[in-house]
Amino acid sequence: MILLLAFGSLVAAGLPIVAAILGLAMGQMGVLIAANFLDVATFAPTLAAMIGLGVGIDYSLFVINRFRQAVFAGRDAKAAAMESVETAGRAVLFAGSTVIIALLGLFIMRINFFNGLAVASIVTVLFVMLSALWFLPALLSLLGTKSLALRLPWGKKRGQVHPEGKAWAHYGRFLQRKPIIPALVSIVIVVVLAIPLLSLRLGFSDDSGKAPGTPLRTAYDLMAEGFGPGVNGPFFVAVELPKPNDAAAYAAAVKAIESSPGVASTLPSSAALPIVLANPTAFGADGTIGTIMVTPDSAPQDEATDALLSNLRENVNPQITAQTGAKLYVGGQQAIISDFTSVMTSALPLFLLVVVGLGFLALVLLFHSIVVPLTAAITSLLSFAAAMGVTVAVFQWGWLGDVIGLAGTGPIFPFLPIMVFAILFGLSMDYQVFLVTRMQEEWSRTGDNSASVRRGLAGSGRVVVIAAAIMASVFLAFVPDKNSMIKLFGVSLGSAVIIDAFIIRLIFIPSIMSILGKANWWLPGWLDRILPKVQIEPGEDEVTDDEQLVASKA
Repeated sequence: MILLLAFGSLVAAGLPIVAAILGLAMGQMGVLIAANFLDVATFAPTLAAMIGLGVGIDYSLFVINRFRQAVFAGRDAKAAAMESVETAGRAVLFAGSTVIIALLGLFIMRINFFNGLAVASIVTVLFVMLSALWFLPALLSLLGTKSLALRLPWGKKRGQVHPEGKAWAHYGRFLQRKPIIPALVSIVIVVVLAIPLLSLRLGFSDDSGKAPGTPLRTAYDLMAEGFGPGVNGPFFVAVELPKPNDAAAYAAAVKAIESSPGVASTLPSSAALPIVLANPTAFGADGTIGTIMVTPDSAPQDEATDALLSNLRENVNPQITAQTGAKLYVGGQQAIISDFTSVMTSALPLFLLVVVGLGFLALVLLFHSIVVPLTAAITSLLSFAAAMGVTVAVFQWGWLGDVIGLAGTGPIFPFLPIMVFAILFGLSMDYQVFLVTRMQEEWSRTGDNSASVRRGLAGSGRVVVIAAAIMASVFLAFVPDKNSMIKLFGVSLGSAVIIDAFIIRLIFIPSIMSILGKANWWLPGWLDRILPKVQIEPGEDEVTDDEQLVASKA
């Protein structure tokens, strides 16, 4: 529907989908091949398909949009196809490379789990990008003007100027009347959406989040009702004894754990110690290891269970070591989850620094500016915070849970923030480039910052809206999925695209650039002299009708 509204042609609307599906199919084959050489999570192909379908349609949209403009300007089909590759093709190459670079940042984590997710996503993005750059232009050249056939009533005719170009020009002037107001309003909205992020809890949801009536949920509920909530997530403690068959040290460990706050029971209990100690193999073959199963009095994903784990490791273990010389090693599923979460949390700052730093340097090279890349990097972090705030509100607090079919609330998967930021950063940089490239061209030509901002909106605002709407629709289409992990990615990525494109890129960025004026394009002279000139869009002799309209009105 979005493509039909955008192109006004049944054939033109179908071509991006065809190209994206072809690239997606090739990407999925690549994922299957990669799975023979490294561990790939079971949900990775679905996540890769979600990302690939969205960016694939977007990239094809940019190419067809340029082809359509060239045809309506009077060029023949082959020349229009070549021009689409020379113009939009370069933008697609930069956009796809940005997403891939952001995903490559996942290898910084040095965790096989992330390596599999990164490879699956990168392979898929690569193939949908190649489909938009190679297959689609060839198909457009082959079909010729038939690629714009079956025009709908609102479809554009040859020689007709886009009415939306004038509308975007008016929108730009509206923002520039008092740019401080839309800038503040957009930031307030983003900050409010980010507030729930302060309550973020990372972890893996237990089976209480499964749909009621399913075997896993039924078993979980019956176990909790019969034996207490903690039976679904016990801890297993290995007691390293200071000397073989040291019953006193083992007994002290059992009693200390049993009396700790948050413990429902231990196996063995202190009352059963005489029976256990009577067994000659109680401490293993060499008599130096004892085991204790600890059942919390709280459910696996409760904060109280995490507090118990911390208490056992940070307080009880040093106490027992000081008293008896024994050492406690706390394991179990919940302990593994806690350790994994800690690794993710500790690695996140480095990941953000590397990805944002590389993006910043790429934009400095592209725009020959310090301020534009800086605002892009900061606003990407704001979009990420707001999207994660929405995710916390839905999946931890339960807001709109019934609407999306959420069975229960729980913590956020620890790898979600990293994956969401990697994908969002690549997309947000793409939207920034599509908008600011046109602004930079006008600034270089006229030195008029206000006209530059309006031209950026008039030349690329429509495409960014359509691309973001398609991307968000693809992500949100996965929300009804029964897999809670896919549902989580759908909500977080869908909200991230909506916030970044419609609030940050189309409201805040034009407003703040209008406020900053010439400062947007500041770059130290010595740096400007050594940086090469990089051009994404065509020169001034190839501007579109919409852009000429805005420039003349400036």
